[in-house]
Amino acid sequence: MKTNEERCMMELWLPMDTYELQHRYKYEALYHALRDAILAGTLVGGTRLPSTRELAKQYEMSRGSVAQVYDMLLADGYVHAHRGRGTFVTETLSTQENEKQEAVLKLSAWGERVQMLSTQHEVLRTQMSSLKPSVINFQMQRMPAEHFPLGEWKSALAAVHRSGWRESSGVAGDPELREAIASHLRWTRGIQAEPSQIVLFSGSMQGITLLSQLLITENTAVVLENPGYPGIAHAVKSCGGHIIPAELDAAGIIPQPWEAQTLFVTPTRQFPTGAVLGLDRRRALLAWASKRNAVIIEDDYDSEFRWGGRPIEPLKVLDREQRVVYVGSFSQTMVASFRLGYAVLPPGLVEPLLAAKALYEPVPPALLEQRALAKFMTRGGYLRHLRRLTRLYGERHDFFVREMELQWPEAFTMQLGDAGLHIYATWNGDVDSYQRFKKLAQEDGILFRDAERYRLTSGHPAACFAFAHLEKEEMTEGIRRMRLAWEKCTFSFR
Repeated sequence: MKTNEERCMMELWLPMDTYELQHRYKYEALYHALRDAILAGTLVGGTRLPSTRELAKQYEMSRGSVAQVYDMLLADGYVHAHRGRGTFVTETLSTQENEKQEAVLKLSAWGERVQMLSTQHEVLRTQMSSLKPSVINFQMQRMPAEHFPLGEWKSALAAVHRSGWRESSGVAGDPELREAIASHLRWTRGIQAEPSQIVLFSGSMQGITLLSQLLITENTAVVLENPGYPGIAHAVKSCGGHIIPAELDAAGIIPQPWEAQTLFVTPTRQFPTGAVLGLDRRRALLAWASKRNAVIIEDDYDSEFRWGGRPIEPLKVLDREQRVVYVGSFSQTMVASFRLGYAVLPPGLVEPLLAAKALYEPVPPALLEQRALAKFMTRGGYLRHLRRLTRLYGERHDFFVREMELQWPEAFTMQLGDAGLHIYATWNGDVDSYQRFKKLAQEDGILFRDAERYRLTSGHPAACFAFAHLEKEEMTEGIRRMRLAWEKCTFSFR
């Protein structure tokens, strides 16, 4: 970072051509250019101005004219002079004059909604500063770096370098990766999709946001699960959509004759409850979409990890009318710095979505990593990685459930399933006791995700406990601390 002394040794650039058009004399133009630069903060307090000789030479003026300008600035309080040291910008200027320079800019309705949602999200952030150093975090995390096969990944990156690949790709993303994803989905999910139907994004939320902008107009009704992922609600609200909360039971979303043309749903593993939507309800959703001429966006966020039970077909597999958009992500399986999501689109949505995406990303980002992931997948490394993670996370899932049932069965009723990286648990007490427990647990260094943040309407207290990133010792200690907090809580309410 340059010091004020270093700045004064460089040529001071001022937009003199503009000011000379506004003022009759050159010295007046220089005065106003310097004054405005000081007021705008371009010349910060304490900056030493160039000598009269330097400035006169740079702007082809006489030294006497520059000296006159410095005297005018000195008289007006914008600068101060020190004999033998030079002329300096005054440290403290009237903030009122600065404030006059800043216009109040009018945002669009979309901009105001996004700003409001961003502010609300900031308020909802967990406050970490008051916690004890030995924090045990049951909130959802990205995959720990040590679980990733870095050697295989580096080999895939090196292979791309050796192949002499060129950064040539359309807006949809690297064609080799789209082919690899299509093959992966056919093998693991039963989805018959052509690579031309697949579009890559910088994370699945980018895709969800673009889809919302394409499909949702001001005050149109959109059906969202309640509870559900808040990022989807934010995307819908930013577009001015009117949200219809869809209620759930133990079997997932309850189909209704909603007056809407768009539905966001997580049928394979409902977020956050983990409920699996049965075949009859899946068919009911598709029948509703057909009758309403609606689009269904299926978010399949973590179904890669399944510990047992029969694999559940995505809604996209049952789609015969090309009404379902299938959204997937690599966020839970790749390193934290790698953000990539994708969507399998009905043919009629491909071109509109590509046109929308081109406004934000004319050239897809991280093309080297995209091509490396394609090699990682086609070589079989990605599938081996998933199998290793599934075994590891399955063991941790079973361990967490056993410890909760052994140490602390009274407080929560867990909604267990055969897949996923967190467990949804309903509080067995009332709202007051839950709030007291949550406060005591946080004071003892325990973090978990309050399910309230996922609700569109109020509901009974519940929590989400992520386990995949925690060692068994951490889970045991975390459950022990939560039990102690619960015991204090129950005692205080007797």
